Amino acid sequence: MKQRIVAIAVAFLLPIAGCKSNTQTASQATPAGKTSPVGPQAVAVGTGFDYYLLNLSWSPEFCFSHPDASECAAHPAFVLHGLWPQNNDGTYPENCSTAPGPANPVQYKDIYPDQGLLRHEWQTHGTCSGLGADQFLQTARSAIRGIVIPPTLKTLTSQTSLPPDDIIGLFTAVNPQIPRASFVVSCGHNYLTAIEVCLDKGLHPIACGNIRSCRANTVRIPAP
Repeated sequence: MKQRIVAIAVAFLLPIAGCKSNTQTASQATPAGKTSPVGPQAVAVGTGFDYYLLNLSWSPEFCFSHPDASECAAHPAFVLHGLWPQNNDGTYPENCSTAPGPANPVQYKDIYPDQGLLRHEWQTHGTCSGLGADQFLQTARSAIRGIVIPPTLKTLTSQTSLPPDDIIGLFTAVNPQIPRASFVVSCGHNYLTAIEVCLDKGLHPIACGNIRSCRANTVRIPAP
């Protein structure tokens, strides 16, 4: 048990420090953007980066490091960690301005019940999107609503182990509109920590170029 606790703490605290599990170092690019319709509403498109990385953290790992997080009360399979601007060269921008967060953050409790996490994600990543706080959070909401969680993982009742490719296979089976190359499995000490999805600025899936997927033969998946 002690080894398990140490493994999870190391696996999750490291990405939390910079909110990055698989990318490299921070910088900014300057491509232009435009508005593109996704689902029932238009998604605002920012500038200053190349694409988004949507991180959905596996809740047992997330909640171990965030025991008081409101997201953990219902024991969900995955929780939204963040929508992170990325660059094609493997770098990523962070803390780009001191722009204020949303005037009414409670309206985003469906995606961020924990207001502390919302503030952190806006300041660290949202300020680099080129969008206002509300536009950015609405974009994050659209992104997560576009991903279907596999029933096998959503209803898991006991720990299991799967190869990373099989986890991606579960996601592509219920998200046929998203190519396999758009998914990345994140792991730490052979435990699943997150599933990540690469999206362009209009939230259309793209291949994950410089994002490294989990290299373990199999990863352990504790039940929510």
